[in-house]
Amino acid sequence: MNAVPARVLVIDDEVQIRRFLDISLRAQGHEVQLAANGADGLAALATEGADVVILDLGLPDRDGIDVLREIRQWSDVPVIVLTARANEEEKVAVLDAGANDYVTKPFGIKELMARIRVLLRLAVTGADAPAVFDDGRLRVDAAQRMVTLDGEALPLTRKEYALLALLVSHAGRVVTQPQLLRELWGPTHQHDTHYLRILVSKLRQKLGDDAADPRWIATEPGVGLRFMGRAQDGAPGRTALGQSGARAQDH
Repeated sequence: MNAVPARVLVIDDEVQIRRFLDISLRAQGHEVQLAANGADGLAALATEGADVVILDLGLPDRDGIDVLREIRQWSDVPVIVLTARANEEEKVAVLDAGANDYVTKPFGIKELMARIRVLLRLAVTGADAPAVFDDGRLRVDAAQRMVTLDGEALPLTRKEYALLALLVSHAGRVVTQPQLLRELWGPTHQHDTHYLRILVSKLRQKLGDDAADPRWIATEPGVGLRFMGRAQDGAPGRTALGQSGARAQDH
């Protein structure tokens, strides 16, 4: 049984996938509701609610991104998008439209379950989490505006801290390149991806984080970045971190 049973709404027009997810999710202790199109899915969410929504993009009555945008007008329920569209532009589009995560078809059930567990933990811990991430090695304290690594103060520039704080505040989720650029440099710099590459490289170097085998910052190629760190209690370290310089240098 899953440690955090939840109500999961599956919106997918493929009978085989609905049946497969229904069996797999119920085996983990979840309550499952099924919808074969966008209209039924929206109605089910509005009347029955859900803790997590699994949303297919290729629906018969409307595009899944339109369904996602409508959900986001009145609900912040975590949404995992299922997509057969593997190109980077589509992945960025669904994340920017409000998806919490995405899984590309064909997908493994273990991967999907792991992503559901992350979103459920974030939902449980996010509202009341303290403004501190601490996994025993890396500590990010928003109240003190202090970052330490293995007990030693980490000298970060303001932009390096802003990037780290933004990623930690969305722990377990992909933050897209456009969002990162918009948050860090403003709306006029959303195509200046070289700024981001340089900043990420410098932050990783200070953290001693290997891009090929990351402990904290993982790259989703062409899409964005994901903070992978887990706090000492085992939950992703989502916090109320701010983005202003944390004992950071002024450059």
